[in-house]
Amino acid sequence: MANQTILFIEDEKNIAELVKYNLEQEGFRVLIASKGPAGLEMALKERPALVLLDLMLPEMSGLEICQTLKQNEKTRLIPIIMLTAKGTESDKVVGLELGADDYITKPFSPRELVARIKAVLRRSQGKPAEEILKSGTIELDVTKHELRLKGKPVEITAKEFELLGLLMNSKRRVLTREVLLSKVWGYENFMNIETRTVDMHIGQLRKKLGKEAERIVTVKSVGYRFDGE
Repeated sequence: MANQTILFIEDEKNIAELVKYNLEQEGFRVLIASKGPAGLEMALKERPALVLLDLMLPEMSGLEICQTLKQNEKTRLIPIIMLTAKGTESDKVVGLELGADDYITKPFSPRELVARIKAVLRRSQGKPAEEILKSGTIELDVTKHELRLKGKPVEITAKEFELLGLLMNSKRRVLTREVLLSKVWGYENFMNIETRTVDMHIGQLRKKLGKEAERIVTVKSVGYRFDGE
């Protein structure tokens, strides 16, 4: 991962410098933008390996930046980690709905931040197999990275896509939240990761699947399974 570029959009100078220092120690190239519009322009121009994004920014919010990047064909696959003091569940859900890959609240541990950045990068750089997964009216086109219901495309975030693909490939096996965190987010032997992240992603995925959402079954106190045909 050495020399990969991380764009950090953050208006608090002390935090920006702390994160920049820790990431550079790991071999990353770090770009800093202190205002929303400047950060968006830099993201579109530089095409970084990952965007680390504060929500409360001058002139343009982090949510607006996230939405713009995910709607642009040239930048939609760039992973985004939101780093913010806003830690309520509703804030997290909005971020995840817009396509953020992870969400870290302030105050944070620099070591945890670096580990989670590496985990997201590992997942984003994996190449999917060439296939289409089908169950009922669900079609998950891995090569096009597209979800279709009854032949019609449905908007889906990168993490929702990976979750659904993993569940559909599990052939009715129950997958624990810890397994899902490891496979989808790339966390390995890492403590204090909120398994609630999985639940929120599953909840948003179910909304998009409509009647087919019943195929994703919650196994109490364990995790989830996919009931295919």
